[in-house]
Amino acid sequence: MLRKRSSRDVEIPTSSMADISFLLLLFFLVTTTIDVDTGIGLVLPPPVEETEIVKVKEENIIKVLVNAAGDVLINDELASLPQIHEIVANKLRTNQKLIVSIKTDRETPYRVYVAALDEIKQAYNILREEFAAQTFGRPLKELTKEQMAEVRENVKQSISIAEPERTR
Repeated sequence: MLRKRSSRDVEIPTSSMADISFLLLLFFLVTTTIDVDTGIGLVLPPPVEETEIVKVKEENIIKVLVNAAGDVLINDELASLPQIHEIVANKLRTNQKLIVSIKTDRETPYRVYVAALDEIKQAYNILREEFAAQTFGRPLKELTKEQMAEVRENVKQSISIAEPERTR
């Protein structure tokens, strides 16, 4: 006589499934790198106990205004973003006491503001390269620390970052 086989229930053991999923989660949390934006590295002057208000002559200020569309005005003259370093460097050659004041609109994209600030710093780097070539006969990157300090002392960066304002 033929005996009917009893069918076995097939089961997948799930008792350790929670442990495995927890270990996978922990593995991905530990091995994943998280990008951290650091922002712009600006060196601010130390705080001063007593502030002295110094009047700056109008001819000693270069006003760089950047609007939300990325248009640039340098002393009320229209310029493009890549022209900033040339114009500022030329003005600094004639008067080294100049202070560059950069001001933006609140709607100005951050990348445009950073690009304008980089262009201003590039103008100072051009002047520092010229000073290093005239004084030491070598490019800036080949100078010693003492020579570099002398270059920084003679070609100081004077950048004023003005508070942005809303135009609408």
